[in-house]
Amino acid sequence: MSRKKALIAMSGGVDSSVAAYLTHRAVFDCIGAMMRLFDNDLLPADQESACCSLDDAEDARSVAHRLGFPFYVFNSKADFEEKVIKKFIRCYECGATPNPCIDCNRYLKFDHLMRKAMELGCDYVVTGHYARIRKDEASGRYLLYRAADLSKDQSYVLSCLTQQQLAHTLLPLGEMSKAEARAIAQEQGFINARKKDSQDICFVPDGDYVGFMERYTGKTYEPGKFLDLSGNVVGTHRGAVSYTIGQRKGLGLAMGAPVYVCDKNMEDNTVTVGPNEALFSDTLIGSDWNWFPFDQLTEPLRVCAKARYNQPPQPATVYPGDTGNARVVFDEPQRALTPGQAVVLYDGDLVIGGGTITEVIKKGEA
Repeated sequence: MSRKKALIAMSGGVDSSVAAYLTHRAVFDCIGAMMRLFDNDLLPADQESACCSLDDAEDARSVAHRLGFPFYVFNSKADFEEKVIKKFIRCYECGATPNPCIDCNRYLKFDHLMRKAMELGCDYVVTGHYARIRKDEASGRYLLYRAADLSKDQSYVLSCLTQQQLAHTLLPLGEMSKAEARAIAQEQGFINARKKDSQDICFVPDGDYVGFMERYTGKTYEPGKFLDLSGNVVGTHRGAVSYTIGQRKGLGLAMGAPVYVCDKNMEDNTVTVGPNEALFSDTLIGSDWNWFPFDQLTEPLRVCAKARYNQPPQPATVYPGDTGNARVVFDEPQRALTPGQAVVLYDGDLVIGGGTITEVIKKGEA
């Protein structure tokens, strides 16, 4: 009986290297692969992309060589530019806050790379994400679960995975902790065993996304007016794209009490600020849903909902809407719900579904 074949998505980091080791140890025929997503020519002179650098590629190649399987770098820059970078810019220019890591998973790691894997005759794509995939034998559907180590859980950024993608994906780290993964890397003598995790958007490693957008588009985003909740002008801002809902730092406003970004009007280029209590909402509308236990939501369902990566899931009810939308109503108002971000629904560790926040409904607006 021939052995299963796996394409290992290797970033040069510890997690994907340990995923490669575990897959190789499980007697798969392995191929290591890195996607070259981005060149550094749009970054400041002293900055380098937070992923897929030459050093990262050499680290990944070293691990693959140590384990005895081939390693390739695929040029995925055109796809990444079209489906991640340009969408990132459009999203900010429309007043939303994008989630490029989810788009990278959706369009690159589990689409572009999955197609490469199939072309190479592989049965699976393997990544170093911390989450778990199980098949429900009763329904035949593949289900996504949170990682055993909830402090490292990455199910939020995998909520876009389709049934076809889940069926051909392996996540070897789902049952272990980061400490265990790093210990394996050290035991195996991997060159990157002590390498720090990257926390940045790969094409905005310095966090200055507006500077990146201006270099990429050639635009200069014009200053505009800060408004208070009554519509009074209270200052001048650097361009509405420069601010996100809930932001406090960097406003440069002296109003006698702390104020936060509460709203943006991109057409008028205004940014509305107010007190912290003005940021709380209990209802959002989501679109572009991907459901795991079923194809479509047909009736209200009690869930716990997570509206940003680092937020613990919060009790809520999701209601089906028209045209594929769904309304999520939290038991308690949530701070700074933000259009453009993912909302992911859970039942315990099971991921029920994930969508994109398109509208936030504040008290008195429903």
